[in-house]
Amino acid sequence: MKKFLSLLMIVTLLVASLAACSGGNNESGTTDGSAAGQEIVIYQNKVEIHDQLSAFAKLFEEETGIVVTVKTSGGDSPYAENLKAEFQSDRQPDIFVIEGMGGFNTWKEKLEPFSNEKWEELTSLEFIVDGKVYGFPVAVEAWGMAYNVDMLKQAGVDPSTLTSQEAYRAAFEKIDSMKDELGIDSVVAMAAGPDMRWVTGLHNFNGYLSAGLEYGDTTVLDKLNNGEADMDRLTQYADWVELLFEYADKAVLLTGNYNDQLGQFGTKKSAFLHQGNWTDPTFADMGVEFDMKFAPHASVAGEHNAIFIGAPSFYVMNNESKNLDAVKQFLNFMATQDAGHDYMVNKTNMVPAFTNVTLTPKAPLSANVAEWVSKENGAYTWLQNDMPDGFGMGTIAPIYESFAKGEIDKAAFIEQLKNKIEELK
Repeated sequence: MKKFLSLLMIVTLLVASLAACSGGNNESGTTDGSAAGQEIVIYQNKVEIHDQLSAFAKLFEEETGIVVTVKTSGGDSPYAENLKAEFQSDRQPDIFVIEGMGGFNTWKEKLEPFSNEKWEELTSLEFIVDGKVYGFPVAVEAWGMAYNVDMLKQAGVDPSTLTSQEAYRAAFEKIDSMKDELGIDSVVAMAAGPDMRWVTGLHNFNGYLSAGLEYGDTTVLDKLNNGEADMDRLTQYADWVELLFEYADKAVLLTGNYNDQLGQFGTKKSAFLHQGNWTDPTFADMGVEFDMKFAPHASVAGEHNAIFIGAPSFYVMNNESKNLDAVKQFLNFMATQDAGHDYMVNKTNMVPAFTNVTLTPKAPLSANVAEWVSKENGAYTWLQNDMPDGFGMGTIAPIYESFAKGEIDKAAFIEQLKNKIEELK
């Protein structure tokens, strides 16, 4: 609940400051040139912001004399595996990304804690373990069932009614019967192939972990980490997966990559998209101009009036880096300076995790995230990153692929998920 209140405070400030300008403080240690001449490497996992982050790094270099090289792996490329390869190379990254306790447990021997940095005073969403701050929150992110506003209106489907599996099935059936009229190939742009295991084994599975629960409730996650499956909940969850697969384009579902999935929705060939607000920059690059918003995932039985919201990823420092002063200066610059705020909001359409940022994202999905956070109980927790490292993408995602291909039925899908959870004992 504390994290949700922090999210609410941050996004409320963003909404309330729609026309304001950011503070632009020139705090000590941000642009004083103390680390000029140093070079740092940041290895990050968001392909959609690589160009924007690189441009910001160049601006930072011009301001401070510190060279920042941005290296990126993500989307269709497995970041976790590639990061391990980076640490075996001749040039380890100075900054890299972890996601939750799973990432922390994998990399804890490599992490340098922060101490009394200016940016720490401006957020309540930093990553903390045993009282030490290890992570700088990259952004507030969210996902739900993204939908084309005009297309649902044309189909006569009220998105406010999409709060249960029954309501979704009725809507999917209606839209599917109107495919020719709407000009679509499928109802849902959904991917479950080998390039998109993070969509199924992490984001979709998070519905099993937290949908319908109070923000911060880790009951189901705790059971999983102890090797116990909630069979009633798992069966309800399988119904949701089955529904999405049933109304997805089979080519995109089985072999599509990130661009294929977004391209189907962005070219108006599907009414729904299983992705989050991190897609905004890609849609902007595609020239997509139609309005889109989020409806809840009906991951388990019952009524749902929330989407999944959190600060899921964090920049962390390599404790073997010889350039930690430069790393700290770079992150402080991002959090405290006008240029950093412009980068986060205007250039990448992110929802920043810092209370001093008064700019508001204009991209449709990120703007809609702000609306969801401002609603009472409008958020479910991100918990997929607190599973054991590799469990989501490596262990259970292949089961989704088998289910999508028809190699196993729903009963076998449930049984295999159950078995993998019990192996965690």
